[in-house]
Amino acid sequence: MNASRLRALGATALILAVLPFLLPNNFMLDIAIRIAFAAVAVIGLNLLMGFAGQISIGHAGFLAIGAYGSAIATSRFGWPPLIAIAAAGIASAILAWLVAKPMLRLKGHSLTMATLGFGVIVNIVLINEVAVTGGPDGMAVPPLEVAGLALTDLRHWYAGAAIVLWLAILLSLNLYDSPCGRALRGLHGSEVAARVVGVDVALFKKRAFVMSAVMASVSGSLTGHYVGFISPQMASFAHSVELATMVVLGGMASTFGAVLGSAVLTMLPQLLGGLHGYESILFGLILMLTMMFLPRGIVPTLALKLRRKH
Repeated sequence: MNASRLRALGATALILAVLPFLLPNNFMLDIAIRIAFAAVAVIGLNLLMGFAGQISIGHAGFLAIGAYGSAIATSRFGWPPLIAIAAAGIASAILAWLVAKPMLRLKGHSLTMATLGFGVIVNIVLINEVAVTGGPDGMAVPPLEVAGLALTDLRHWYAGAAIVLWLAILLSLNLYDSPCGRALRGLHGSEVAARVVGVDVALFKKRAFVMSAVMASVSGSLTGHYVGFISPQMASFAHSVELATMVVLGGMASTFGAVLGSAVLTMLPQLLGGLHGYESILFGLILMLTMMFLPRGIVPTLALKLRRKH
């Protein structure tokens, strides 16, 4: 990892450490925690969409698998939450590996529709398996326990969320400069050229898919334990589109863009909530104008303009 990325990691750690002392109230601290958990899933999805160039609009399915897997293991079988989160992540990795082989043979709109189908299947299963998942009414999730102590204080939750987010950023930045990251970016540019230089395109696509699925699963598990309740809405088409929009809005292949996109789309509904029916219109207008004037996403476009000035 080069010096600039190390500095960025250090600055991120400093910002995350100082942020809770700057936030004015618990409401803003709650939003910061939700942003951190969402950003973990979006950073993972960015590995698939931004690095490998494989579009997925069904990734909320893995988010829900993590949330429900952890919730069921802890509430019905009495598993320790951390073990349940790890088990849900492993289950997501296995499922992702199994569906990636046939799915990632597709390209373009066909791949997009296949990922959409996966998300729809997960959503339908969660709704119909009432005895296991609680059906459309959802289910309660036990609190997260670490070393026998339940996390109930918001500052403790923020500390955990900040650590997980920082580790996700570290993983993504390390991957970007690694041989695996270069291979993923190579096949994003041209799969034919990547094959010519010896990249196993199918294998690297599956690796990106599995990594993104595991990160979505962990994000879903932690969100479920934090909120204390989950529903099939987690696996909805709208949620999958929201995750993909976060990647595009922040900037494809930009780790910090994924974080910024998560922050913007998580905060906007809260900030626009008092507009009494007009918040959806203004929300859409903000997104439309952003993509018109910042077509590469917020972070890459601004970074390019700064480089041109210097």
